[in-house]
Amino acid sequence: MADPRGFIKFGRRDPEHRPVHLRVRDWGEVYEPIDMSVLSEQASRCMDCAVAFCSSLYGCPLGNLIPDWNDLVYRGRWRDAIDRLHATNNFPEFTGRMCPAPCESACVLGINDDAVTIKQVEKEIIDYAWEHGWVVPVHPTARTGRRVAVVGSGPAGMAAAQQLTRAGHEVVVYERDDRPGGLIRYGIPDFKMDKALLDRRLAQMEEEGTVFECGIDVGIDLSVEDLREGFDAVVIAIGALWQRDIEAPGRHLAGVHLAMEYLVPSNRVQARLLAAPPIDAGGKKVVIIGGGDTGADCLGTAHRQGAASVHQFDIHEQPPRDRPEETPWPVWPLILRGSLAHEEGGERVFACHTDSFVGDEAGHVRGLRAHRVRERSRRVYEDVEGSSFELEADLVLLAVGFRGPERQLLEKLGIELTESGTVAHDQDWATNTPGVFACGDATRGASLIVWAIAEGRAAAAAVDRYLVGETLLPAAL
Repeated sequence: MADPRGFIKFGRRDPEHRPVHLRVRDWGEVYEPIDMSVLSEQASRCMDCAVAFCSSLYGCPLGNLIPDWNDLVYRGRWRDAIDRLHATNNFPEFTGRMCPAPCESACVLGINDDAVTIKQVEKEIIDYAWEHGWVVPVHPTARTGRRVAVVGSGPAGMAAAQQLTRAGHEVVVYERDDRPGGLIRYGIPDFKMDKALLDRRLAQMEEEGTVFECGIDVGIDLSVEDLREGFDAVVIAIGALWQRDIEAPGRHLAGVHLAMEYLVPSNRVQARLLAAPPIDAGGKKVVIIGGGDTGADCLGTAHRQGAASVHQFDIHEQPPRDRPEETPWPVWPLILRGSLAHEEGGERVFACHTDSFVGDEAGHVRGLRAHRVRERSRRVYEDVEGSSFELEADLVLLAVGFRGPERQLLEKLGIELTESGTVAHDQDWATNTPGVFACGDATRGASLIVWAIAEGRAAAAAVDRYLVGETLLPAAL
């Protein structure tokens, strides 16, 4: 245990962020450096519980050894801390920035006090390790002669590929975009995670032997017949990129866009692949429909492009600030949460349903009509009589979630789907098509990055066992 009285002596200190008026002028990460003495104090608050719920599926699908590395950080044993962290998590610099930290909601200290700043400690461990040159390629001790194709280079595909490469297989990752990384590359803004961190990991993977083939849409540029014949196993990690849309009058108007139609080119501008964004919020009255992470990414992007105003609609009623009885510890509580972008401004409008979009004579959106709703139960709403209103808007972004994985490749491979539209698989991550496995959002639907990495690791262990009869690869799930 780090310090038996640490949680008594020290209160929680959340990480500091750069001032809003400065950070909205650029696209750099928002995090301020932390004093290591403060970090040591925060790590000492960990109580090393007899049953560490933070490391369970309630808290971390990866099974991160959180009490272990909290203790090691407190004692200044950083090299041992990164070894413990990498034992369960291939990419802690990703999760330390983008995971919403369900581990903290499951922290035992959080029952009657503020939880340990687990996410901040995780981020600092991996950043310190990179700074000191401790993150190096891990080469396999022997080659198996087996070939594996991974379709999709997001966090699930990357995790599966790295594990399988380290097990001695020849791994080729196919990505239809021009650069690997999946949604992390162009779907996540730079202020949330600097893409240099992604490139650094990809370089490590390439040095280990993983091959990335970009600009290849499997099923079109590479036939499924060639895919099956050229590899001993295939891992489908294509994410859940089929976006939900809104069927409402005026949806066809110019200026009404799906979120990814806005985010992807905006992020390409920051990657210096485009000179200017084709959809620019600068000087516009923006309405974002959807209260989730994608909507928040649109919000932060609109701030940096200089939007005149931003409203974010959420059909759900505003949740309470404290944990309600319906979601008791240690489950993920339905409470009011704010993202980094919400710190920067904009107005959140809860319990609101969009009825139609209003256009001008030129066919461009100029506003929308909406009304208030009451949430009788989860996803069951009733209208509030007399609550209709109209709001001006020059740009409307639809961030209402994802329907699941895109179908084209799955249909060509003959892969069965679940009732919810995700890829069906057995307990060994195998689909109904022999030799084809699946993991990540393709199997879960749009979910957390920790689940993607955990499923990628678990699928890799299953594929390794399928290919050679046994496996030494760890599987968190």
